[in-house]
Amino acid sequence: MRLPPIAALLVCLHGQAWADGQTASLPNATIDAPLTKTSVQEEAVFAGGCFWGVQAVFQHVRGVVAATSGYAGGTAATAKYEIVSSGATGHAESVQILYDPGTITYGQLLRIYFAVAHNPTELNHQGPDTGTQYRSEIFSVNAEQQRIAEAYIVQLDAAHIFPRRIVTKVTSLSAFYPAEDYHQNYAALHPDSAYIVINELPKVEHLREAFPDLYR
Repeated sequence: MRLPPIAALLVCLHGQAWADGQTASLPNATIDAPLTKTSVQEEAVFAGGCFWGVQAVFQHVRGVVAATSGYAGGTAATAKYEIVSSGATGHAESVQILYDPGTITYGQLLRIYFAVAHNPTELNHQGPDTGTQYRSEIFSVNAEQQRIAEAYIVQLDAAHIFPRRIVTKVTSLSAFYPAEDYHQNYAALHPDSAYIVINELPKVEHLREAFPDLYR
């Protein structure tokens, strides 16, 4: 995917400058699950700002079978966009990723999450969006994911990859609730939206440039 000229000029408005020059030095996770010999789908859930962009990034990752925008961290009764937008539900805009562990590891998904999908040093804030619903959080679906994610955060902080400490939380997933239909595949369906052009398409372009082996 090639960015429109205006998007290329406005990349830094979303804060992508924090990642440029750092992605190349972002290491693989030293603690990771190995690639499996079977193709049984596994689940990962990440929150990192507006779910439109996070979904768009992972839809372009080799080994990802599906990516769904939704909500995690709150209850079923409040898993509605108008309520989540209040910032008082406990939910974060999140993306559920179904992936083939025979093609891509959980640690590799984390590397993309930290390097491309969002800025993990911003607390309750991503680009133009502010509120706890835009927080940086990994919702682990099992103890192994919890262990890998926590170890990777320690690894990145120890290596001083980012100018500030990572604020990403790692919590156990209680439930994931898909968002309304009009939020699904939003970046792909609205590529000319000013918000998408400025804030989300640059992430996909950054993925293509920084991870050519994992981009599709």
